[in-house]
Amino acid sequence: MQSRLKMHLSLRCGARTRNGTPCRSPAMANGRCRMHGGKAPGAAMGNSNALKHGRYTADAIAERRELAALIRSMRGVIEEVDG
Repeated sequence: MQSRLKMHLSLRCGARTRNGTPCRSPAMANGRCRMHGGKAPGAAMGNSNALKHGRYTADAIAERRELAALIRSMRGVIEEVDG
């Protein structure tokens, strides 16, 4: 006998379990169950809490790349002078 309750008719999680069978838990709005998708799909766009020190801002990354290129070129000059 099949149950007609809303909780039994809800969409199922689209993930696969470790043994390869489909997950049978009910899905949330993101299409996954609470075990396979979590309550939130990730950090919100423009999350100011994710930016604490500025090490990974585009400006900081560009500055580090420029510095690394300068160091490489200086090592090349040293090799030319010594070699």
